[in-house]
Amino acid sequence: MVLLALTVLWGFVDARTIDGVLVWMKPLKFALSFAVLFGSIAMVETRLTEGVRKGWLLRIVGWVMASAFLSEMAYMMYQAGRAEASHFNLSTPFHEFMYTVVMAAGAVALVAATGVIGWIVKRDNGANLSPALREAIWLGFGLTFALTMIVAGYMSSSTGHFVGVHPEGAPTLPLFGWSGVTGDLRPAHFASLHAMQALPLLALWLDRRGHSASVRTVRLCAFGYAVMTIAVFAQAVMEMPLIPLG
Repeated sequence: MVLLALTVLWGFVDARTIDGVLVWMKPLKFALSFAVLFGSIAMVETRLTEGVRKGWLLRIVGWVMASAFLSEMAYMMYQAGRAEASHFNLSTPFHEFMYTVVMAAGAVALVAATGVIGWIVKRDNGANLSPALREAIWLGFGLTFALTMIVAGYMSSSTGHFVGVHPEGAPTLPLFGWSGVTGDLRPAHFASLHAMQALPLLALWLDRRGHSASVRTVRLCAFGYAVMTIAVFAQAVMEMPLIPLG
């Protein structure tokens, strides 16, 4: 949240752009995304048993995620200060190493650790979780890992998040900036990242309604969510925008 506040403040005084976007917009979005990620994990952790919370596995996972987060944000903010792109920047051996090795390793560590936390929740039988919520966290965190590896892996091996030609000035989806004229991998990436929030929120809603078949419902919705994400990903690969705008 501190980094989010800093990037917002710097954005007001630094009007430089990269490809028409303010230089501080990318670290701002990532700081917000990390706040949501770690906030979600913190809410789950409070429901685990004391032995699991203080166990060596969760501590290691926490340190790995913290290290990856700090390295990613440090490089993105360094590049923003230089008005240079942090992603898909292979212009020098240094930039290539930072993007293909350091940032790639950090991204894999973050999503893999998310999957490990889902597995920890699944095995913690004494956790303060309803059956539906336990299943939703396990499946949601697991899907975030699996789907992100597919979508982000494909995107990182490409030259950018557009698939096809997105002319300068072409219409984009308001707020998100996703292309309205060609394939864009970011909608699928967004969906894959937020499975870990969507499914637990569904389970909480089912619990409040006293749904008798909530575990089965969570599993069906997890399957549907995965299919939806893959469909959006396939649509982008076929050079089709999520929502045609012109």
